Amino acid sequence: MRVIGLISGTSVDGIDGALVEISGSPGDRSLEFLTGATIPYPAELRSQILDLCGGKPVSLAELAELDDAIAQVFAHAALTLQQSSEPAELIGSHGQTVFHRPPQGNQLGYSLQLGRGEVIARLTGLTTVTNFRVADIAAGGHGAPLVPILDNYFLRHPQYDRCIQNLGGIGNVTYLPKTEHPILGWDTGPGNALIDLAVQYFSGGSQTYDRDGAWAATGTPCRALVEQWLEQDFFQQPPPKSTGRELFGVEYWQRCLREAELYNLSPADILATLTELTAVSIHHSYYQFLPQLPDQVLLCGGGSHNHYLQQRLQTLFAPIPVFSTSELGLNADFKEAIAFAVLAYWRLLEIPGNLPSVTGAVSEVLLGEIHPVLTPNVIRSTSIT
Repeated sequence: MRVIGLISGTSVDGIDGALVEISGSPGDRSLEFLTGATIPYPAELRSQILDLCGGKPVSLAELAELDDAIAQVFAHAALTLQQSSEPAELIGSHGQTVFHRPPQGNQLGYSLQLGRGEVIARLTGLTTVTNFRVADIAAGGHGAPLVPILDNYFLRHPQYDRCIQNLGGIGNVTYLPKTEHPILGWDTGPGNALIDLAVQYFSGGSQTYDRDGAWAATGTPCRALVEQWLEQDFFQQPPPKSTGRELFGVEYWQRCLREAELYNLSPADILATLTELTAVSIHHSYYQFLPQLPDQVLLCGGGSHNHYLQQRLQTLFAPIPVFSTSELGLNADFKEAIAFAVLAYWRLLEIPGNLPSVTGAVSEVLLGEIHPVLTPNVIRSTSIT
């Protein structure tokens, strides 16, 4: 079956789409990556999403309009992916997370992704699976991270303990032991989120990220600040745990900026310090919560292209090698999109898609809500401006 996976992460830089060919059951590991693309959000829509994630109040009518607008861009991404290939048969759409609250005590967690599946199904003419996190949350889990189950099937190795480190807006890790011990996974803290906010601030909005980490590489990290920031409660909290822009967002960045100004740091120094926080928090997390350090660290996500960040991770983990999942055949840029294509396929086969050892759920559950195509007036093209 040809399946499209779609996701926009916490960086809110656009929709990552992957078209894959899947067959068989999970144990068959039969998956072929056909093509992938990143469809940028229109500037105004991206701004609206970031405002909402930052806590700007909106009316219910405005929220509904935003939900539909995001769905239209996701539908456009799915149609774009099929322009140079045979049509897909299914879509797995993660949508755009705009709010995430981990479970606390007896209170269930809450996670909201916008981009209505029924709209995507209608615009594309393809059955669409969405809302992947809610079933795990209902089972007492965090609803995150969900990608470790894909890592397990495609990256586990009989001779190496591996950590798969995603570097999106938020960082998360999957620990794949070579033995039959349980798979572990959790959010490690900020990935690119704080770095991106700093770049936008210092560039006056002309840049949205630090390409290759080149700007940060010209600065010097402030060790005292990194140690101070690592005292934040999240970094000490044992897994399972998850986070998002609700913690590592605009307010956190503004506090970092105020504290950095006390040290008279240049913009490059602040970027280097924020990059160091990402690297050191990952290293600290492994030492704190893994049963033992891995034999290999594999990077994926947009931050895997940040050469300065990768260099800092390699230095911290030496002599453990740090490299990209692409080197093992699983595309580092579209791995999460591939994951939601696989999860949608498993949903149709009624195969559970969560890992309770990772999310903290009390049991395995089916992930995702299925939106079949019920209306005949399917629109096969969308214009996004």
